[in-house]
Amino acid sequence: MKIYEYQAKGIFKNYGIPVPEGDVAETPEQAKQIAEKLGGTVVVKAQVHIGGRGKAGGVKLAENPDDAYEKASKIIGMEIKGLEVKRVLITRGVDIQSESYIGIIIDRKSKKPVFMVSKAGGIDIEQVARETPEKIYKFPVDPVYGLFPHQARLLAYKLYDDPKIVKEAQKTIMGLYNAFISIDASLAEINPFVVAKDGKTWAVDAKVVLDDNGLIKHPELEKLRDVTPAEEKEIMAKKMGLSYIRLNGDIGCVVNGAGLAMTTMDVIKHFGGEPANFLDIGGSSNPEKVKNAMNILFSDKHVKGVWFNIFGGITRCDDVAKGMVEALKGMNISLPLVVRLTGTNETEGKEILKASGLSITSADTMSEGAQKIIQLVRGG
Repeated sequence: MKIYEYQAKGIFKNYGIPVPEGDVAETPEQAKQIAEKLGGTVVVKAQVHIGGRGKAGGVKLAENPDDAYEKASKIIGMEIKGLEVKRVLITRGVDIQSESYIGIIIDRKSKKPVFMVSKAGGIDIEQVARETPEKIYKFPVDPVYGLFPHQARLLAYKLYDDPKIVKEAQKTIMGLYNAFISIDASLAEINPFVVAKDGKTWAVDAKVVLDDNGLIKHPELEKLRDVTPAEEKEIMAKKMGLSYIRLNGDIGCVVNGAGLAMTTMDVIKHFGGEPANFLDIGGSSNPEKVKNAMNILFSDKHVKGVWFNIFGGITRCDDVAKGMVEALKGMNISLPLVVRLTGTNETEGKEILKASGLSITSADTMSEGAQKIIQLVRGG
């Protein structure tokens, strides 16, 4: 679960991490009032669950309250990578001397929390990792013993030479680790962590991603969730016994089983297509689950065609076919639909689809199915 910067900073503050004073505004008038309270130069920052806000014009300096009003007016309501900005964070400006990066993630390979620190702060860490990986220092933390103070000091010395700044950075690194573990996060980062010209250190940005599996222990954090339209569908699908994740393509995929879902998406990519989703109807599916899957897919305006790729083991192909017919007869759908049914009750399922009179293109193999749906979506 992603949370907004202002929410992440609230958590950081509770763990002793220095964050600039500020507050969140949903209107330009509120932004002006907050700027008046803070005084001096402030930063107006769009609050969206996406990176690249600065490049998109979602982060601006404001010299006075009237300027904050003007900047907030331009940012609130704008779209950043398809997400509408509904609120802005107004924080006190910091006269920056230097910037660095401090972050911690769960490394699935080592099965440990891993710190990453870099003197190349203020830019995307992915870009640093891609172009100059030698600038990132990584340190795995033993989850049994946790992070020791001397280890935090070692990480701080990778960023700074001045003992006074190292001491402050050490406190922030310890605080970040304690927050990360306490709230069951999968990622927590400060980018940039800055040293101001007066020698003080600040976490001027904050990013936290919470592990959904840990939210049962943190009902207070669950309340921070701001559900996007895509997440609403994922939550709705989960309640219906479906596994759904929205992707960026235009070919909808309906499968039974996570392994088949991954293979289906790989085959689509192999032949030049782009999957629009991961949608797994699971085993022992019934017609109602298939109907629900269809409703979720067809409500996505980005989907230009759908491929049903079903391998009947526990799942019965005739049940899937019944669900498709029931769903499609109640919809006015003009999108191309390719179906591959193989396995349990395969013959019965194909007969049901054939007798329905619906416009469905059949496929016998994975390669054939992928190529057919790509061709139909591309208008071939």
